[in-house]
Amino acid sequence: MRRVAIAVALAGLAASPVAAQAVHVLIVTGLAGEARFDSTFHAAAATLFDTARERWAVAESSIVYLAENPGRDNARMRGVSTKDAIARELLALSRRVAPGDVLFVFLLAHGSGSGPTSRLSLPGPDATAADFVAWLAGFAQQTVVVVNAGSASGDFVDALAAPRRLVVAATRSAVERNETVFAEHYVRGLAGGAADADKDGRTSVREAFEYARREVARAYESDNRLQTEHARISDTLLAATVTFGAPVTGSDPRVAALWAERRALEAQVAELRGRKPSMDAAAYERELERLLLEIAAKTQAIRYAGGRP
Repeated sequence: MRRVAIAVALAGLAASPVAAQAVHVLIVTGLAGEARFDSTFHAAAATLFDTARERWAVAESSIVYLAENPGRDNARMRGVSTKDAIARELLALSRRVAPGDVLFVFLLAHGSGSGPTSRLSLPGPDATAADFVAWLAGFAQQTVVVVNAGSASGDFVDALAAPRRLVVAATRSAVERNETVFAEHYVRGLAGGAADADKDGRTSVREAFEYARREVARAYESDNRLQTEHARISDTLLAATVTFGAPVTGSDPRVAALWAERRALEAQVAELRGRKPSMDAAAYERELERLLLEIAAKTQAIRYAGGRP
């Protein structure tokens, strides 16, 4: 019964309105090497840029796109995707974000190395997973989503894992070094309604991940090729709570109050997850269950009041 209760709570939690917080997006594409990679890198990055601006209503000042050749798209690209530029833009964002905001980092490059030395191929010195650990230290009070959609990206998951941080990788380890198709499907899942499993108008990180994983397998099967990439995600529970899409709106003050109460409960879940390493396991599970059930009840009240989900 306890497991059923938690499952019910998670079903409600999956519709969490990230639009209640500010969202900030960093998109990085690395050295392409070949024209076809340059095209596929840019297609995925440009689609994500437009999705964040138009569908997620992210302020354009909070969308940073760094690429090997920014001159090809001056309207979207802010600069060259060097290691120094990534560090500079993340530092600038860390000074702008507020507690509870969401940072979405999307990386698409050829990868190499393993463990903390896993790296992205960039103009100039490469950036490693250890570099991102240091750069993301300034976002301890934000929810951070890092998607490394490139080859040999799997070790980023373990290297970057931390409370309030979600890490998605296109491969399960650094050994899977062949080119990947994960980015195309993951971005498509975020951009449209195909990945929106519960049809609430918003797509969670987990929904996009599951959609992309299925589509990647289908693509390899369709081409009669052995699948050489197997995506990973660090935290399916947190991934179900972080969603993107049209802002939840409504003029009914009762609905607005219910959403505010639910967001407060979700903040308590995030805070609890941060304290998990120092807590007794049974006490942690009891408190998590209590909060999830309260969120489920609040979600049901919102639905009955006509405020979605």
